[in-house]
Amino acid sequence: MSRKPQALPSCAVKTLPAIGLKIMDKSIDKLAVGEAGSLRPAQSKEAETRRQDMTGAELVASILKQEGVKQIIGFPNSELFDASAALDIPPVITRTPRVAVNIAEGYVRTAAEGELAVVTVQYGPGAESAFGGIAQAFNDRAPILFLPTGYPRGSEAVTPNFEARRNFHHITKWCEAASRVEHLPKLMHSAISRVRNGRPAPVLLELPVDLLAEKVDSSQQTYQRPRRSAPQADASEIAELVDTLLKAKNPVVLAGQGVLAASASKELVEFAELLRIPVMTTPNGKSGFPENHPLSLGTAGRARPATVDHFMEKADVVLALGTSLTRSYYILPIGKEKVLLQVTIDEGDLGKDYPIAQGVVSDARAALKQMIAYVRERKLEIADRSDIEDEIRSIRSAFMQRWMPFLTADSEPISPYRVVWEIMQAVDPDKSVVTHDAGNPRDQFSPFYQATAPGSYLGWGKTTQLGSGLGFALGAKLARPEATVVNLMGESAFGMVGIDFETAIRCHLPILTIVLRNNVLGGYAASMPIATKKYGANRMSGGYAPIAEALGGYGECVTAPGNLRPALLRGLERVNNGQAALIEVVTHEEPRLPGLS
Repeated sequence: MSRKPQALPSCAVKTLPAIGLKIMDKSIDKLAVGEAGSLRPAQSKEAETRRQDMTGAELVASILKQEGVKQIIGFPNSELFDASAALDIPPVITRTPRVAVNIAEGYVRTAAEGELAVVTVQYGPGAESAFGGIAQAFNDRAPILFLPTGYPRGSEAVTPNFEARRNFHHITKWCEAASRVEHLPKLMHSAISRVRNGRPAPVLLELPVDLLAEKVDSSQQTYQRPRRSAPQADASEIAELVDTLLKAKNPVVLAGQGVLAASASKELVEFAELLRIPVMTTPNGKSGFPENHPLSLGTAGRARPATVDHFMEKADVVLALGTSLTRSYYILPIGKEKVLLQVTIDEGDLGKDYPIAQGVVSDARAALKQMIAYVRERKLEIADRSDIEDEIRSIRSAFMQRWMPFLTADSEPISPYRVVWEIMQAVDPDKSVVTHDAGNPRDQFSPFYQATAPGSYLGWGKTTQLGSGLGFALGAKLARPEATVVNLMGESAFGMVGIDFETAIRCHLPILTIVLRNNVLGGYAASMPIATKKYGANRMSGGYAPIAEALGGYGECVTAPGNLRPALLRGLERVNNGQAALIEVVTHEEPRLPGLS
């Protein structure tokens, strides 16, 4: 059922259903939506002729409408905002360009397969300020359509004008600028085709402001929607993969974000159960395999549960499925003695950081279906691993027993692990989307929180910019308004992006933000011991719950562990009633990390 568009201040997230829209329709700038989403015809030939011309901005907006785009995210200004709003595509206006990009990443990593996340920013300082967010999205393999405006044609290369096309090329998979308004349909087709296909990454098309204002004859413009094509492996490659796994004594699957991008979690569970192979995930792949499953080992991050270390150490063959196998300080390295099999959608990933025994270019779901069919059709003999679940259960039990004193500590200031434990008790993982921020919140949260549903956890662990988690959470709420969305962050991260908590309130995106406050840059004293000792360089100060209240949300500060769960439940109640909430928790600095201590 369609709804009438509602005017909301600076932001709207209530959208109309997508309608089929042909660019050659001459009355595009004045289209109205009927009761069933149909288009009302032009009232007269005179009106039709008068509406024949479109601006470049209107042309781009009409393509976004045809693609079913539900909102356009950005800050502070873009000609695309008004052109899109005229077609009932509401703007989501943030407080900084970086957070706008973070929201788009959270959205596309949580939304249904095929949905477009579109960001636009003002030329010059807007594009400059968005650079960090695009860099984060590039490392997270987030397929975002980035449409910054550009300086007028002819002045873009004049110092000191910032030209996005020149400066973003190494953190996007395709980076171009439009120079003629009549080329917009084919350029948009090229950009969106690259968003949907191949290696997931941001795609940039710079749109000069004078081109966006230029008129074009809409009757001469056509646009064909690009479709997604999922590559699959050759049958002989699949046979070799499976045969290697069946001959292995202790195989393990390392599942990456490609499993989530391909919506392949169901197939991964079937494959793991069929071959009795335990599964661990990369930080970005967390939630791709249900972590309450008997064959789940958890997440192979910098900090990780003992199940990951135990089974990675004994593994002889590792199937890296839907992962780039990127080496990172925040990801568990793989030993040289392992036989590595890599399945990835990007041929550039093959063997880039690790020597591999076999590399296969394929969509993760396609490869899993092929391997399952290969085993079932040939009724291949599978090794008896009937004791594998008991072994996993035993290792996990011992791990949890060791860490329970930290998770249930009654200390004041509060242990950050007690915060993790109380979140786990208060949140329903099947109905929630949670994320962490960079640094200690990630390392303390990821090893313990069990993500049970695909897309229910937004993990990130390559480049890790402080503050990104807030935008990810807002994007997740935008994509899944029915979900409870929670982000855990430290005070340093909140200091980077905290004012965008107001975006949650203004844009009706009620999320629960939990800020750990220990008055220091957690873990940084070790890297600057002299500056810390002489000048207190790692010290921070301030209170954050009052900021949330001043911005229009719910804020509460907790200092005693016994008050923590009731405060979280009050925050969740506020969120469920439509108000963004922030729970500030006064904690002590905790250097001990699972897998590292």
